Amino acid sequence: MKLITRNLAMIVFMGIFLLAVPVMAQTPAQEQTGVEPEKASPPPVQQKLVREGDLAVKLEQALGLGTSGDEIEAETLLGNAGILPRNGWIADYPVTPDVVGELYKSVRDAAAAGKISTSIEESLKRLDSVINETGLSVYPYTVGSSNENKPLGVDNYPNPAVINNYYVDQGPPVVTYYAPPPDYYYLYSWVAFPFWYSGFWYPGYYILHDFQRTVGVGNRVRIISNHFNDIRSHRVYRIDPVSRYRGRTFAGIGVNRTRGFITTGVPRSGRTIFNAPRTWGAPVGRMSVPGYAPRGEGRMRAPAPEGGGAYRGREMRRER
Repeated sequence: MKLITRNLAMIVFMGIFLLAVPVMAQTPAQEQTGVEPEKASPPPVQQKLVREGDLAVKLEQALGLGTSGDEIEAETLLGNAGILPRNGWIADYPVTPDVVGELYKSVRDAAAAGKISTSIEESLKRLDSVINETGLSVYPYTVGSSNENKPLGVDNYPNPAVINNYYVDQGPPVVTYYAPPPDYYYLYSWVAFPFWYSGFWYPGYYILHDFQRTVGVGNRVRIISNHFNDIRSHRVYRIDPVSRYRGRTFAGIGVNRTRGFITTGVPRSGRTIFNAPRTWGAPVGRMSVPGYAPRGEGRMRAPAPEGGGAYRGREMRRER
């Protein structure tokens, strides 16, 4: 019986694993200029972790909004121009594919409205450059664009055994574009945001319910987390990745407060909590264990492909 159960689990794992369909894609700037995309390799098991604060500093300079070098100042200037993720800038939150998609839309809108000095084409080109510089190589999927091509096959996908070994050796990745092995499913949420990674199309990504990791940025050590501590009230807030994508979550710098985001009850919490310098160590209890989440909390809802194959582009409609 145990053998049958394990075999069924592996079949499910393989079915969802093949959801990602590689196709040749173009970035928004390449669509504007007609530049052909370069052939690339599929992504690693773990997405590179980039803080929103570090991206904001680079984007501030690239779009000619300033050269402060300070992430809160950069986030504020970008927010004033209408360039921000849906729930505002949160310095220690990772730049995920849906965040990238929201930035492309807001940069396009800001350029069209004349809130930044560069044209739409030039603004998107500069955003492309920043995204490439960070090593993310993620671009939003758009329906009806020149990206809609036939799948090229799955020959370059990592073997499921390679993915499983990564989890055993390195631990659960914070963000991954491949289905986690069955034993790790309960740790993850599925965010159904379609995107490109260097020419490969994915219908969404997996992200841990709870995470706090350290990353090296230059010669500094920074924290990437979805937990934020108000030292005055001794309360910890958690950004839920799925709720963030759907627009019902805590807000950071630059967000329009009339959108109905969850209130913390703390004045200017976008700065004092979600973008303040961290003066505390890793939280105790379950949140101090990387990737840990109680079974049943934030149950993952991964999509089921049609006929065991990949999602069709027309079913994944989003506004450009």
